[in-house]
This record gives sequence, C-alpha cells and structure tokens, in this order.
Amino acid sequence: MKDKTEKAGEQPPTVDERYTQWKSLVPVLYDWLANHNLLWPSLSCRWGPQFEQATYKNRQRLYLSEQTDGSVPNTLVIANCEVVKPRVAAAQHISQFNEEARSPFVKKFKTIIHPGEVNRIRELPQDSKIVATHTDSPDVLIWDVESQPNRHATLGVNNSRPDLILTGHQDNAEFALAMCPSEPFVLSGGKDKSVVLWSIHDHVSTLAAADQGETKSPGSGAGNSKPSAEGPTVQARGIFQGHDDTVEDVQFCPSSAQEFCSVGDDSCLILWDARAGSSPAVKVEKAHNADLHCVDWNPHDVNYILTGSADNTVRMFDRRNLTSGGVGSPIHIFEGHAAAVLCVQWSPDKSSIFGSSAEDGILNIWDHERIGKREDGASRKAPTSPPGLFFRHAGHRDKVVDFHWNVADPWTIVSVSDDGESTGGGGTLQIWRMIDLIYRPEDEVLDELDKFKSHLLTCS
Repeated sequence: MKDKTEKAGEQPPTVDERYTQWKSLVPVLYDWLANHNLLWPSLSCRWGPQFEQATYKNRQRLYLSEQTDGSVPNTLVIANCEVVKPRVAAAQHISQFNEEARSPFVKKFKTIIHPGEVNRIRELPQDSKIVATHTDSPDVLIWDVESQPNRHATLGVNNSRPDLILTGHQDNAEFALAMCPSEPFVLSGGKDKSVVLWSIHDHVSTLAAADQGETKSPGSGAGNSKPSAEGPTVQARGIFQGHDDTVEDVQFCPSSAQEFCSVGDDSCLILWDARAGSSPAVKVEKAHNADLHCVDWNPHDVNYILTGSADNTVRMFDRRNLTSGGVGSPIHIFEGHAAAVLCVQWSPDKSSIFGSSAEDGILNIWDHERIGKREDGASRKAPTSPPGLFFRHAGHRDKVVDFHWNVADPWTIVSVSDDGESTGGGGTLQIWRMIDLIYRPEDEVLDELDKFKSHLLTCS
C-alpha cells in the first residue's frame, strides 16, 4: 500500500485514522490475514517447523514470548498455527476480524516457564525445535521445545530448566542474538560491549541427558538482575571486543560460520572474522547518525548488509566498500519510517526484498531493485512513496517490535506489536500475506489480467 504524502500544512493522520483507513483496504491488499490479541506484551515472534500439510492450509509451530506484570510467570509459548495457503481465503473472511479477539488460527500448544522476561527468540536452522532465548541476565538459554514439559503458568511455580546455558558475558545480554545457518553456533551481544560466540556441537549429547544433575550458572557480572537459570553450562568459544557501547544486534554471514557482524549504541557496524582473532576485521564508524538497533545479512548475496537505527532510517551497505573517509558509506538510505527502526530482515525468497519495522507501528516491505525504475507515467507525477518501498503493513497500532518471514511459505509474515503504551493492553500478533498482484512481475500480472478479460468475454 503506497502511502500518500501529506499536503503542505496538513496534519498527518492519527494512529486511529490510519488504522481505520488500513482496515477498509484489507480485502483489497491481503491474500490472508489473522489477527491475534495477546493478553501480555511480546517482544519476539518466530516461525518454527512445519509439521502438517493439508489441501487448504498447513500447520506450523510458532514461537512467541509473554512478558507479564509479575502476577504470573514470564513464559516462552509454543503455539500451533494454521497457515492458510495462497489464494484460498475469501475476501469476506479476511475483512471480518475482531481486534480484541484471539485468532482461531493460533492455538497454544505448550508453555515453558522462563527465568525472566523473554527479550529475543532465535531458532537453530539445522533443527528448528532447538531455540535460544535472551533474558535480562548475562546468559543465553537453549531449549529443546519439543522435549520440554508443558507447564502451567501460576504464581510461585518453579522455572523450567533450560537444556543448556551459554555463559561468557560479564553483564546483561538482552537483545543481540543469532544462530548460524551452517553450524550449530550461537552469537550474542550485550551491555558488556562484547560479542560472544559459542558452539553447541560438542554438547548435543547434553540435550538428551538433561538429568545428569543440575549446576548453577556462573551468571557472572554485576548486571545479573534476575536469578540465574539452572542447567548444564557451555563456555564461550570466543569473546570479541571492539564496541564502545551496548551491542544491540548480531548476525552471522550466511556463507561462513567464522564471519559475523554486530551493531550497537556506539553507532558502529563491525565485521568480525573468528579465524583472524578477537579484534574487528572492519569497523564502520558512524554507520548511522544515532544508535543502531538491528542488522541482517543477505542470505542470497553476502555482499549486502542491512542496518536499522534510532535515526528512523534503514541503510544498505556493500561489504566490499563499507566506508568513505572513515565514515559509513551506505549504497542507499531508506527513509520510510517516522520513528526508530527496531527490526530489519531480508526475504528468504528474493534477494532484493526486505522488511523493516519501527516504533511508528509500520512494517514496510522494500525492493531495492525498484529504486530508479519508475514507469514513464509515474515519473511525471510527484513520487508517492520513498524509493524502493512497495508495501506498508499498517495493521498494528503501536511499535512493531519483531517480525519474521516464513521460510516454508515465503510471502507469509508474522509480526508482533507492544500495545501497552497506546491501549494499556498486551500485544497484537498478526499473520499476513499481501495479495500476490503486488509483488509478482508486472508482465506476469498483465498476462493474467488479459486472460481474465478473455474469459469474461467468452462467458458473456
């Protein structure tokens, strides 16, 4: 949905006005949409494995967190999600949803009582039933979500026991977390300004032998504000120093388990190579004009890296030419958000497409190959949207804290917003797929329209 620019002197629409306009367009813009109202805020949502295929829909695991007010424990939720296949949902069904209701497509399957709030969830690509979580402590917790017992979240109940605890941070590590695409490696960043790397390869047997006795996590560091979890621990393979402030996000290079990148509150983007030691391979000073919140590495073209920042922009870097005069030199700056960017992620399906979500409640879908390729008719008019932007998901009414493309169904996205500040409620989970006329090649769409017209003429 291309957002019209406000005329000079006009006030931008309020959140409620924008939402009302978006809701009226849902049957036109979406192939499928499921809205799931959450009782508690959630800071992370991730797709798990697909486990059942049927004629009209597939069933798939979905991981999300619940951050409670203390009246009940914090939890890691494993849900079963029915994903309606493309071109199956009726427009009437798409348009009829209740913002206050829980979706029939999302059903809680299992609850894990998490020691502290779940700030970030990441699944292991080689085995997506293994997930890592970050909480307000120095440790990273590893869970086998299928073998973990289902727990009832009541006040005073003991925490679930992690299958592994990864130690090595000297202060809280709350958000920066990544899993390696090719090896069972885990990467983390934290308030100690460090990037920490682990391998769980030698400890797979520990996952199957969790009854060998409990050991307290060292949980070292003055910032350990939550009680440490209990379970077998794994020491770091490497600790990498180079940031001057909190590390906010990390990401592996898709083609190498030894190469990775990180961003932080020091406005720096750093590339690392574990084979070359614990110092930065490349340090990009002033990658943005403010704190960096998120980073992603293109799985189809390893030269491209995305960063998102508190300066409201997304920047795309080419690692072959990262700096100019010691300052970050992005290929392009994407300006389509009105508040801090919280999450960026490349599409698993097409190398030029990515999404970005922000505190403005918008999730934008971009195609960097569209930049500079305006049609002749459109070029004569004032541009209606930033270059490269081709869809705006405006279904959330507060900051969109996380989203995840579905690898099993690449144009289906799950997104979650923290609605506590605007509505006093919990959060909103949405699973959605834009109508394919928006992203399919134009000549393909025109051919299909011609066939449709021919069919109408024949019928008439």
